[in-house]
Amino acid sequence: MSKFLFVVQGEGRGHLTQAISLSEILTSAGHEVVAVLVGKGNNQNLPAFFQESIQAPIQTFPSPSLVYGQGKALRVWDTISTHILKFPLYCNSVKYLKEQIDYYQPDAVINFYEMICGLYFSTYRPNIPCICIAHQYLLLHEQFDNISKHWFDRFLLNFNTKVTALGSAQKLALSFDKMENDLNRNIAVVPPLLRTEVKKLNPTSKPFVLAYITHHKLAEDIANWHENHRDVQIHCFWNNLDFSDEWVVRENLTFHQVNAEKFLTMMENCSGLVCTAGFESVCEAMYLGKPIMMVPVPNHIEQMINAHDGQRAGAGIAATEFDFSKFLAYLPQHQSIQNEFIDWQHQANRLFLHYLETLTQKPTQIFTFKPSGSRLGSWWRQLAFR
Repeated sequence: MSKFLFVVQGEGRGHLTQAISLSEILTSAGHEVVAVLVGKGNNQNLPAFFQESIQAPIQTFPSPSLVYGQGKALRVWDTISTHILKFPLYCNSVKYLKEQIDYYQPDAVINFYEMICGLYFSTYRPNIPCICIAHQYLLLHEQFDNISKHWFDRFLLNFNTKVTALGSAQKLALSFDKMENDLNRNIAVVPPLLRTEVKKLNPTSKPFVLAYITHHKLAEDIANWHENHRDVQIHCFWNNLDFSDEWVVRENLTFHQVNAEKFLTMMENCSGLVCTAGFESVCEAMYLGKPIMMVPVPNHIEQMINAHDGQRAGAGIAATEFDFSKFLAYLPQHQSIQNEFIDWQHQANRLFLHYLETLTQKPTQIFTFKPSGSRLGSWWRQLAFR
């Protein structure tokens, strides 16, 4: 059996829950997860559900994260400039990964979309395979149906995605539905990774809408809409530590601090989900047969693409604002694809074990170019020609 070390981008909850699910698959098959290294931005705490679910040592290191400032929209240039200034700190994180990987001596590293891991593999070129797992790798697929607008933002997103995959032996792209593998880009398409708790639920439909926002400033939009629609019951989950665990704004509008167990219970019973187009939340709702309205955070190109792809796959509708009236009008028209999604997702265990065991049981070809000149130059060549 093989030893795996996880490196996880810790922003949001999507990559964290994927890591939990894959650790369950691997340990059930007799493999071992020897350590989990989580990249964190400023003032980020690891959720309790993650620390309770991962049965391996967890350590953290500084890593780039998105910058929102004081507004509701993602601030792209502030994100870039902030992390250019912090580059020496991230170089120390690359060295930290080397120390930990040298110490644990895994048979393979699994990278859940962490940029520091890509820089580590490109810099030190260890003689072990790295397998990259994320929905974002699907965006590099030659057959992916992408949005036509915001070309520069898409370029920056794809650039970041390619950095995370530097030195990788395989990219596993999580997808809402089946697609052919892209052999030219070394991308294998796989089902979403869902927690066991989701699969044990027995969904019903009660008269309330569940909401989930990844940026708490968007709560203002939800409260403003509800001001004139007080008969609609909404339970919204957010991450705003300035408020109590459960804040009742008014009758029928309640905000809850992010709580994995409580969220899944409400997901099980809601009539539908309105969320900020994170991949993981959409997949959980699709598995339970819940209609979805996906509202990307302003300027967040990845969520814009997720919303477009989710609508294409039949998850629900994409929107640009939290207009629950539009969602309520859509609910009677929704055509469930729950059975098709469950059939696809149930192939996850087999496919992930196939790819991971294949890479750890034979010599691995690393898909990078031989360096010439500086290591920084080699990074640029890998990004340019992938």
